[in-house]
Amino acid sequence: MNKRVVLNAAGWLVALVVGLLLPLLMSAGHQVIYIVLILAIINTLGLSLIVGYAGQLSIGQAAFYATGAYTAGLLAVNGVPTVIAFIAAPIASMLVAWVIGIPLLRLSGPFLAFATLAFHLILLTIITQARDLTGGSVGLRGIPVLDFFGLELRSSLDYAWLAVIILFLVMLVARNVLHSRVGRALRGLSASEAAVAATGINVGRVKLSTFVLSAGFGGVAGGVYAFYFGFLSPSSFPVLLAFQFIIMAAVGGMGTLTGPIIGATVITVVVQVLNVVSTQPGMPATAPAILSYTVYALLLILTMIFLPKGAGPAIAHGWRWLRTKLLSRGGEEPGVVTEEVAAVTVPER
Repeated sequence: MNKRVVLNAAGWLVALVVGLLLPLLMSAGHQVIYIVLILAIINTLGLSLIVGYAGQLSIGQAAFYATGAYTAGLLAVNGVPTVIAFIAAPIASMLVAWVIGIPLLRLSGPFLAFATLAFHLILLTIITQARDLTGGSVGLRGIPVLDFFGLELRSSLDYAWLAVIILFLVMLVARNVLHSRVGRALRGLSASEAAVAATGINVGRVKLSTFVLSAGFGGVAGGVYAFYFGFLSPSSFPVLLAFQFIIMAAVGGMGTLTGPIIGATVITVVVQVLNVVSTQPGMPATAPAILSYTVYALLLILTMIFLPKGAGPAIAHGWRWLRTKLLSRGGEEPGVVTEEVAAVTVPER
C-alpha cells in the first residue's frame, strides 16, 4: 500500500480519536461550548465549499442550519421517531437549497450574497409568524432526546461524540468530492467559469450540486443542535450567525479542509471572551451586540490585510518551510525536491 495513503489514513484516525477524547477532559459547561464549536466547523466547512472552491459568495449557511434544526424539531415533537427526524434534517435543507439554488445561482458576487441573506431573513420571518407550527418568537419546546434504535443520547458527552463523528464523516465526504472530477471543476470555477465551461463541464450543475451539499452539512448540524438543546427559536439563528460563519471561513482560510477548524475555533474563543466581558457589571444591555460587530469587523480586516488566504494556508506554508529546512539540515541537497518533500509541498485540499 502507498506510504502516503497509510500516513493520511493514520492522520485521520488520530484526529478522530483526539476529537472523541477531548470532551472527556472537559467540564459539562465546556462540553456545551465544544459541541457548539463542532457544529460551527461543520457549517463553515460547507460554506468553504461553496465560497472557497466554487467561488460563489453565499450568506445563507445559517438559514440551512435553521432549516435542518426546525425540520428535526417539528417532526420529533409531532411523534415522528427521532432517528427519522434526524435523517430528515439534512434532506430538508438540501431540498430547500435545490429549490432556491436554481434561480439564485444565476446571480454572482454581491448579488448572490444579498439574495441568500434575504432568504435567511424571509425564513426567520416565516418561523416567527407561523406561531401555531413553530411556536413563533416564543420558541419550539419539548423536543425529545435523540434515540438511535433504543440508544438514547442524553448527556453532553453523548452529543459531543455524535458531533465529532458527524464532523469526521462530513470531512471525508468533502475530501472525496474535492478529489473527484467535480472537485477539479470546483477549483477551476473560482478562477474562471468560462475556462471550466469550455472544457464541456456543466457549470450550473456543478455550482448547484455544491450549494446543495453545503446546505446538507448545515442541515445535519441543525439536527444535532435541535436534539441537544431541545429548544428552538428564531433568536437561535440570528443574522449575525450568518456573518459569523463567513468570518470563520475567512479567518481560517476558504477553500481548505483545515481552515474551517482553525477559523471556527478562533471565533468561538473570541465569542466566549466577548460574552464574559459584555456581561460584566456596569456594561450596557447593548454591549454584546456592539462588541461582537466591532471585534468581528476588526478580525476580518486584519485577516484580509495580513493573512489574505487565511490562517490555515499560512500555517501550512510555515510548516512546509520548516519541514524543508529540517530535511536540508539532515543532508538533503538544497534545491533538490525529494519525494517526501514533494508530498508536503503540494497541499491536500
